[in-house]
Amino acid sequence: MPIPTRVELQPYNPDWAHAAQREALRLEAASNGVITSVHHIGSTAIPGIRAKPILDLIPVVRDLAAWDSLRPQIEALGYAWWGEFGLPGRRYCTWDNGGAHKIHLHCYEAGTSEITRRLAFRDHLRRHSALAQQYEMEKSRCGDLHPLDSQAYSACKSEWIKRIEAEALA
Repeated sequence: MPIPTRVELQPYNPDWAHAAQREALRLEAASNGVITSVHHIGSTAIPGIRAKPILDLIPVVRDLAAWDSLRPQIEALGYAWWGEFGLPGRRYCTWDNGGAHKIHLHCYEAGTSEITRRLAFRDHLRRHSALAQQYEMEKSRCGDLHPLDSQAYSACKSEWIKRIEAEALA
């Protein structure tokens, strides 16, 4: 199980988008055609707001069993494999650098509602900068409450995110 990490929000960095593109290419090259696309999600995908410097990516795969068969190749890229990690239908992997998570993969099979939900949230915040700023304030509030526990920080933001996801999907 991944250990909780320190919550350190940093100003938006346009290099995050470039790093996400580079990692998407690296994953696609290792996937033997199993990955159909890779989406950059999470706060590092929303220009103008502070974020933990961790790239959240959704590799969309044609078949989860085919993805599971690639576990040795994904681990050879430096990822830790955590399985569903609490979300049925997901495969969660983390890439660490010196003990600090740098990339989180939330892998789903094409057509699942989780992909739609996460992209709707990201795109909604990208379109509504005032809402993105509200999200940054919620992140700061939760970071102040849980500066040493990234998992508690994520749980703290959960209700706000679910409310905005529902709005984005409406």
